[in-house]
Amino acid sequence: MAELSLSPRALYVEVAELLRQRIFCRELMPGSWIDELKLADEYGISRTPLREALKVLATEGLVTMKVRRGAYVTEVSDSDLADVYHLLALLESDAAAVVATKATELQLQELQDLHNELEKAASNRERFFEINETFHMRILAIANNRWRDQMVADLRKVMKLNRHNSLLKSGRIEESLAEHRAIMAALAARNVDATVQTMQAHFRNGLEAAA
Repeated sequence: MAELSLSPRALYVEVAELLRQRIFCRELMPGSWIDELKLADEYGISRTPLREALKVLATEGLVTMKVRRGAYVTEVSDSDLADVYHLLALLESDAAAVVATKATELQLQELQDLHNELEKAASNRERFFEINETFHMRILAIANNRWRDQMVADLRKVMKLNRHNSLLKSGRIEESLAEHRAIMAALAARNVDATVQTMQAHFRNGLEAAA
């Protein structure tokens, strides 16, 4: 395997990001044991920064530490998933309500442009995931509440453990696009109630598809 070049920033932060991406792409599968010795050797580091990285991932919910057994990639139960989607629906619908009220016309156009890209990406699942997340993050950025942003960021990391299931259901991408159209229509009309309802419905349907 080619040597990895780690940046000058805190080593454990870099290692945490490398592991995070391996978890998200399913190279490290949910429930799998994380071989610390093997990874430390692979990255050419001691076990200290690796363990610090695992602690970071544990606080994010991506890794579960088990006494005398080591670290495992977190398995998300149906109950966990329902809780995550419930909270995301509340937080992101709240952010969308702020956008419907306070966004400038330019900001609404930015969201429309992202939605247009999402429509074009319907045949490319990975690209669809990427643009979809950008769309939701842009809503949060416009709403501008850093505490809500942090909570959503942590919840979305856990959601990604199961994300590959959410759009595999037949017709789900088309349904998701229809839900995004409804969200955009509500935002364009600056209808707060409709914006909240359509965003919450989007997450309810996403949970049904992911479960």
